[in-house]
Amino acid sequence: MKIIHNRPLLGSFKTNKMKTIKLVSTLAIASAIFFASCSKSDPAPATTPNPVVIPIQTANPALVSLGSSSTIAVLAGSGITNTGATNITGDLALSPGTSVGGFPPGILTGTQHVNDNIATQAKLDLTAAYNDAAGRTATDIVTLSGNIGGLTLTPGLYKSTSSLAISSGDLTFDAKGNADAVFIIQIASALSTTSGRKVVLTGSAVASHIFWQVGSSATFGTTSVFKGTVLAMQSITFDTGATLNGRALARTGAVVMAGNTIVKE
Repeated sequence: MKIIHNRPLLGSFKTNKMKTIKLVSTLAIASAIFFASCSKSDPAPATTPNPVVIPIQTANPALVSLGSSSTIAVLAGSGITNTGATNITGDLALSPGTSVGGFPPGILTGTQHVNDNIATQAKLDLTAAYNDAAGRTATDIVTLSGNIGGLTLTPGLYKSTSSLAISSGDLTFDAKGNADAVFIIQIASALSTTSGRKVVLTGSAVASHIFWQVGSSATFGTTSVFKGTVLAMQSITFDTGATLNGRALARTGAVVMAGNTIVKE
């Protein structure tokens, strides 16, 4: 009798074991499909190239000496062109180029120097200032990359090994209550801002103490608001309605304007 009754039990055990194996296999396959689907539909989290809080540097850099170019609001190498009601407060200079167009309708509240002694000397002083800014070093220099919109920079020296853009928020300079604070930003390639973006000054920061050393060209988007002295190796372009408190100084290329406001600071 035991043998007769054990056979059904053994068969039931085998059947249950097979069902269990099938269930485990089915779950394993379903899990693999689920995770594979997640990996395809959900991209990896985006990485942030710059820290949310920028480290505070211990040393305050010395001002970049602009020499005679300090009186210039717009300085170019190959040409200066304007369309629309651009208003410049400060001198305008061109060397070695000879072509200045668009004044009027542009308004210059200052003196125009085209390939004269003042323009020639201003270009030499710009070259010296550019090399000074590019050659600065510091033990606690802060490296920036990509988009720097939304960041707050405190006094010190900053460096990018490629291009920088202000494109996803405004950029703030905070002098921490020190009106003598200096900011130097070394950029290996291009500088750009997108439409409507702003550079904001706080904590007694002043535009005349901010220096942008740009390894190629700078472009300021429509209605953007920028602050500081731009020392560009090549060209500087202002899209319609962009404004600058500072200086636009281009070593070899042109400065192109379109209904802008530029005030030397």
